[in-house]
Amino acid sequence: MPLSEHEQQLLAQLEKQLHEEDPRFASSMHTETVRGRGSMRNLVLGVVIAVVGLGVLLAGVATQLIVVGVLGFVVMAGGTFVATLRSGTTAQARPAADGATTRATSGPRKSSTFLQGLEEKWERRNQGGQ
Repeated sequence: MPLSEHEQQLLAQLEKQLHEEDPRFASSMHTETVRGRGSMRNLVLGVVIAVVGLGVLLAGVATQLIVVGVLGFVVMAGGTFVATLRSGTTAQARPAADGATTRATSGPRKSSTFLQGLEEKWERRNQGGQ
């Protein structure tokens, strides 16, 4: 179900605030989409390898050769591993493009009334449940 325009705007606002307040955390939480950085290639390659492994497994069962069945299972597991593999570089290994420093060495952090309100609601909810 697609998000409404209002929900998309709220999501964009939340993302912008997160990047402004804690860019290091925001970059560490960034996940690669299926469209970016070879993830689609890994997914397609992994599915193809898994299907080939399934075929070898079924051939091993049909011919009653245990070695071929085990080999098919190993190939199928390898295909699943390749399909779930992330792209080559992680967000932690990538240096910051703008030369940004960590928040501990940067200037004072901006206060966000929006996030403070969310924290207060969370604390009230947790205190009420105890």
